[in-house]
Amino acid sequence: MRAGPPCLRSEPHLTPYLSLTSGFRSRPFFATRCCIPCGAKHGSGEEANIFSTAQLSALKRLFSASVFRELARKGRSSLFCRLVEQTDLIERVAPGATVGDTFESAFEILKVAGRRDEYVYRAAISHKILMGTHSLQSASMLNEFRAGSCKADLVILNGTATVYEIKSERDSLTRLANQVENYKRVFAKVNVIAGESHVDGVLATVPEDVGVLCLSRRYQISTVRDAVDCPQRVCPVTVFESLRTAEAIAILKSLGVLVPKVPNTQRHAALRTLFADLDPATLHVEMVRTLKRTRNLAPLGELVDQLPNSLQAAALSIPVRRSDHNRLVTAVATPLRAAMAWS
Repeated sequence: MRAGPPCLRSEPHLTPYLSLTSGFRSRPFFATRCCIPCGAKHGSGEEANIFSTAQLSALKRLFSASVFRELARKGRSSLFCRLVEQTDLIERVAPGATVGDTFESAFEILKVAGRRDEYVYRAAISHKILMGTHSLQSASMLNEFRAGSCKADLVILNGTATVYEIKSERDSLTRLANQVENYKRVFAKVNVIAGESHVDGVLATVPEDVGVLCLSRRYQISTVRDAVDCPQRVCPVTVFESLRTAEAIAILKSLGVLVPKVPNTQRHAALRTLFADLDPATLHVEMVRTLKRTRNLAPLGELVDQLPNSLQAAALSIPVRRSDHNRLVTAVATPLRAAMAWS
């Protein structure tokens, strides 16, 4: 397919740039060439057709834990280079673009409805709920937290514990009913967040006390139905099985329950028996208080502020050593042309 003549546009685009002292900002530049063949509608889903399955796969893998950890540990990532080479990002970004700009460009492509994977939904929840409605100082977030026989995608701890089950456009709803029932045994509020194409199916699958959220084509989260806050329905034994041993002991002590000194081989059974006798609502309050302390994200605030928006969800969910933070920030600020020589 031949491209048409250059498509000149007068409106400014916002391109992120990194300040090592104040984090990412946006500056306008004027596009002089259309990034897609002339005739396609700017900002529409029609652009989706120009990306192959292999290219979209490479774009999604850019936000993987492997790339993020390698950037933090080494200050460079050969995997990042290989993935960028499998896409057309070098041609899409502005001259002088950084690694961070490249992540931003990749995310803009992936957040279009129809291409979204779980990471895009995680980013939306992180920005619009955790750091939008709440803050890292007042709330915390758990990733892949065990709840019964399932793992919860995201849990936000504020005054209560709210779980968010992600159902992207490519996900099946087959397991949703079972997941929701498991989540109710640990969290007071259960939400399912889905794309527009899944909302009707979610409403038909989950009970009325489960909240339903929609991530729109414009990348906005809207509430279709509010979740009911019901801490008294949690199962103390299931809560216990979700916790670290130290967290379980801390909760019991906070509730004034004497923790017996028993051999390690008997400790799990002893703690489980004590949890079984706890009041569900009272336990839930103490669970939230304890997990906000033990899974506190506030120390990550400085790192998050220095990363582009597209990588902030990764910073909140992929553990890296505190000593690697500066190395990660420097790597993200590296000019893309220089970064492509990483090996």
